[in-house]
Amino acid sequence: MAVPKRKLSRSNTRHRRANWKASAAHLVPVTIDGTTHLVPQHLVPAYRRGLLRPEP
Repeated sequence: MAVPKRKLSRSNTRHRRANWKASAAHLVPVTIDGTTHLVPQHLVPAYRRGLLRPEP
């Protein structure tokens, strides 16, 4: 298991943690049953197969 070699200062720790930001999912238009919906790009195949239903 990885172990830090020395203690980081509080400011360095917080600065490092501040760089981990989640980004919004990239939405793409998908036509299902004649209606266009915006869905996350990585879920497009599931929507096209009918595994997921878009919210109205």
